[in-house]
Amino acid sequence: MQSEKKFIASPDVARPLVVRALRRSNVRKKIAEYLFDISPSGSYASEIAYNVKTTPTNVIGAIRGMDSRYRVEESLISLHLIEQMQNESNDVKLYRITDYGKEIIDSLRNNKNQI
Repeated sequence: MQSEKKFIASPDVARPLVVRALRRSNVRKKIAEYLFDISPSGSYASEIAYNVKTTPTNVIGAIRGMDSRYRVEESLISLHLIEQMQNESNDVKLYRITDYGKEIIDSLRNNKNQI
């Protein structure tokens, strides 16, 4: 059996991949921006969907990946922009933006204002 090696990119290498993934999907970008705006609080999928005006299925796909539409390697969790929190009974999954995600969204907003 061949062992799988995971490539861990440095922030300098990962940043262009993250920016590309956000530019390719308005849903990903809107989710990250919404979670940035409500941070440090988190939110659940249907509330995020309501606030970014899409379906909960699209939100889950953008956050975790979905075979048919969203690549797992470009999901917000895989890109380390969003983290999943669970309560003790594991019945509610909340999502919040990470510090790295805050840094990315903040820099994208600053670059947008400079143009």
